[in-house]
Amino acid sequence: MKRPLRGPFAALLFVVLCGAASFPSALRRAVAPAPVRAPPLDPARLNATLLRIAAFDPSEPSLRRDVDDLLEGRLPVSSLRGARAWRRDRLHPLHLRHHQVPIHRRSHADHDHDSLLHPLPREELLLDPSLRRSLRSWHRLRRHDPAVLRNLPSILSLRDRIPSCAVVGNSGILLRDSHGALIDSHAAVFRLNNARVSGYSAHVGAKTNLSFINSNILHLCARRPGCFCHPYGNGVPILLYICQAVHFLDVASCNASSASIHAAPISVTDPRLDVLCARIVKYYSLRRFVAETGRAPEEWNGVHDAALFHYSSGMQAIMVAVGVCDRVSVFGFGKAADAKHHYHSNQKNELDLHDYEAEYAFYRDLAERPQVVPFLKDTKFKVPPVVFFH
Repeated sequence: MKRPLRGPFAALLFVVLCGAASFPSALRRAVAPAPVRAPPLDPARLNATLLRIAAFDPSEPSLRRDVDDLLEGRLPVSSLRGARAWRRDRLHPLHLRHHQVPIHRRSHADHDHDSLLHPLPREELLLDPSLRRSLRSWHRLRRHDPAVLRNLPSILSLRDRIPSCAVVGNSGILLRDSHGALIDSHAAVFRLNNARVSGYSAHVGAKTNLSFINSNILHLCARRPGCFCHPYGNGVPILLYICQAVHFLDVASCNASSASIHAAPISVTDPRLDVLCARIVKYYSLRRFVAETGRAPEEWNGVHDAALFHYSSGMQAIMVAVGVCDRVSVFGFGKAADAKHHYHSNQKNELDLHDYEAEYAFYRDLAERPQVVPFLKDTKFKVPPVVFFH
């Protein structure tokens, strides 16, 4: 009768011994003082910290090196990283003779190698004086200027402000509604990153007056014959922001090689507008980071690579519309679980380069209370009515 009790008794003894062994550590944890956390900053000091960090541009040293390299006739080291770096075919001497591209090479191509795969780290460039002036001016103007929004119509050579503008994003939520006719009813329609219109006009409209891209998109277009980057027609102008200084070579090459085909040149956004957009988005991203993680704003860079972090082409288009239009309607911005990231492709993931949630927070303030948007309120610019169609 005693033998069956040995198993339960042994198990009970084991539990008692384990409890006794863990009791001292549990007691120490109970009597130990709780870790002391630094008190959170009061709202005013926190906001000042966010503004200070948002105003700092950690990419400036590397950008200055890249600009200096180009002006001294060298391809920047940053442009030679990766398998799809600047390649020999992008600077082929035949282009110089036929299209007078303002980019020249001092050395000869090594025909023993595949011209599509080998970059030119030792080649020297001779930039046309006009391109050198444009590059210097662009870098010199990369500063915060509150007046840039007010001066946008003249900067873009517009005769007057535009009565109404539709900014059409690329979100899959566009396919939920048939806003095509409403979009086309605006005086001007802005589109992003060469998104297709054919086959989707009932949802996204068919009219395009201005195309917004970033220079990474242009770099891909520049590899195509004739530097094809005009999906909306040869007369639709293209406005882009520069992601890398070396992409100025793409702008110069495309404008020269396609001048006889395309009536509208490719223009670079005013760098003062770039600085304003970058500061606004970084501020909202910092604020979101602190609110969601409880960590210090100085730790933001551990999540977002501050040297590469940038605003999206969509935000650029909205900011330009705010600067030149009397009324702004925005379509196709936002996301949903049952919608594709882009209505015209199967892309599902967002780019880490952007913080879309921070941009959405900015859009809400822009539409509902623009007077609180940091850096924007310093411009003393009256924001026109902005309506988002979700």
